[in-house]
Amino acid sequence: MQHNMAIIGFGGMGGWHFNKIKELIPGLNVKGAYDIRPEIEEKIKSNGLHVYQNLEEILTDEEIDLVTIAVPNNFHKDYSIACLRAGKNVVCEKPVTMNAAELEEIIAVSKETGKLFTVHQNRRWDRDYRIVKNILDNGTIGAPYFIETRVQGSRGAMHGWRGYKENGGGMLLDWGVHLLDQLLDMLPGKVTGVCAHLKTVFSGEVDDSVKVCLQFEGDVSALLEFSTNCFINHPRWHVSCTEGTVVVENWECDGQIVKLAENADEMAWADDIVYTAAGPTRTMAPRPAHTKQVMPLPAVNADWSEYYKNVIGVLEGTEELIVKPEQCLRVMRLIDTIFEACENGGAAVCNI
Repeated sequence: MQHNMAIIGFGGMGGWHFNKIKELIPGLNVKGAYDIRPEIEEKIKSNGLHVYQNLEEILTDEEIDLVTIAVPNNFHKDYSIACLRAGKNVVCEKPVTMNAAELEEIIAVSKETGKLFTVHQNRRWDRDYRIVKNILDNGTIGAPYFIETRVQGSRGAMHGWRGYKENGGGMLLDWGVHLLDQLLDMLPGKVTGVCAHLKTVFSGEVDDSVKVCLQFEGDVSALLEFSTNCFINHPRWHVSCTEGTVVVENWECDGQIVKLAENADEMAWADDIVYTAAGPTRTMAPRPAHTKQVMPLPAVNADWSEYYKNVIGVLEGTEELIVKPEQCLRVMRLIDTIFEACENGGAAVCNI
């Protein structure tokens, strides 16, 4: 069955959706697009698409049953609600809204109309994330107790509308929403505490360098960092578990697992002190090589096209929705708490 869709906002992400759908999703036909900027009209036409002159044309087009919204964040709520009330199913770009309260409004309309609403949390299909999730799900190196997850660039100020508070700019909403969604999808426990440091170094009115520490139920902590002024990057992931450590260096997924060797003798404390370049130590002496096992990162399936294929499956009644609005609401509540914590001394107790 072929589904016709329209795209609202044909900038960088709107064009990306169109190209990927055209290449990878045969069950979807992008009929046209609407953008408030007159100069984008030729771009839409050059891709062989119908140019919608206004939102109302999309809302009244009976051939359209799915709309993807790819506009600045402060427009997400109104466009989503208008499309849902017009009987359209909706895929909304992230961050889904400016705050949790706005998303609650959308969810209520989605339930009222019976139409599908979901969010393009595409980075649940990133290979680096799938690798870490695979390791934790399978207990490859035991139970996690500290997770570090980072994205770091060095280009300075936030680009375009993402540099304006009115539009919902800043790194927490731009990249933090992805890393938080990944952590909440991966860890079952609730978040019970937040420590947040949001800095504006270059961007004037929005955060561009952020560190957040989360405490989860089950005694798992996570450190998240996203910045635009880092010239020597940390690993993309560094995960400490009870039986080893995993490092994923970058999006190319260079890295390794180092775990306790099978049948390794229990470490015994010797009377002799070990001398290192930093002086004498017992606690920080290197572990003997024979007690460690170095393993490659697991091979995983990381196919982004599963996102839209799942949307089609939900529309046809054959699949359960993967990216659920309620999951995104939990992320937005956590983002609200992080902003509040930063304004009130940097820390907050929560139950999210």
